[in-house]
Amino acid sequence: MLLSERSSYSYKSGEEEKEIEIFGFYTASNTLFSKENDRQKYLFMKKLSIITINYNNLKGLKRTVESVVNQTWQEFEYIVIDGGSTDGSASYLENHSSNFDYWISDSDTGIYNAMNKGIQKAKGEYLLFLNSGDHLYGNEALQKTISEVCDYDLVYFDIQVIDQEKTSILENPSTFSFEYLHNNLPCHQSLFVKKSAFGVVGLYDEELIIVADWKWFIQAILKYNLSYKKRAGFFSVFYKDGISSIDVNTALIQKERTLVLEKDFPILMNDLKHQYYLERVIRNLRKSRKIKWLLKLGLLDKF
Repeated sequence: MLLSERSSYSYKSGEEEKEIEIFGFYTASNTLFSKENDRQKYLFMKKLSIITINYNNLKGLKRTVESVVNQTWQEFEYIVIDGGSTDGSASYLENHSSNFDYWISDSDTGIYNAMNKGIQKAKGEYLLFLNSGDHLYGNEALQKTISEVCDYDLVYFDIQVIDQEKTSILENPSTFSFEYLHNNLPCHQSLFVKKSAFGVVGLYDEELIIVADWKWFIQAILKYNLSYKKRAGFFSVFYKDGISSIDVNTALIQKERTLVLEKDFPILMNDLKHQYYLERVIRNLRKSRKIKWLLKLGLLDKF
């Protein structure tokens, strides 16, 4: 296991070098805050923790780290959780350890175990997951965005999506409905979450392989009624090659989502089953030659 965390610093005050207590928090730019500093300024500087999860994705890790460390706004905490990679990722992290407030390379039980490790280590008011491969959109992304991250438990934006050679903007809704949430949620890379929200909802369910983030989000909105706000524009880029974006995982996603809904939202699941039944009936009607003929004659409205 490889592990790195800053623990103590010294600084010069006039001609005298002093050892100071940092309250367990250090910024990515190594800015120091002591008890002599203004408390409000210190609290502002610990506003954000960026967490990157990685496993055997050295190329993607480099892209993500470079986008973070090159930000013009640098007053954040940066945490990297590596799952014991064997592709050189651990060596890269060790060689660039000065860029991280905390990093570790150790085996885990899956992506949500790794994400929970990051949450437990984070000291920021808001958390942003920017996993290996994804990156911030330009060096001023945080500088242009951070002032909008306030007041709400969940603050989210739209996001740029890259799917092979195709680039598009994925627009998130301003308000959430069950119709949207039962199949969707804002991407991690576009979402700032108050750390205190995890104290309300709990950590990610490590029993789930692929939809624990979705379960957490739907519980946050429908069960715990956490506050949320969409902000204009986008600040991050998502590469559509992660575990939940691979077509072969579609069946597992649906299976796990159904299990979650049946356990936690049985009434909504009954409505959803009824909706699925009606959609199936409508699809079959649209295939009917008689219905197509009636539509063509204008004797039936399109549906």
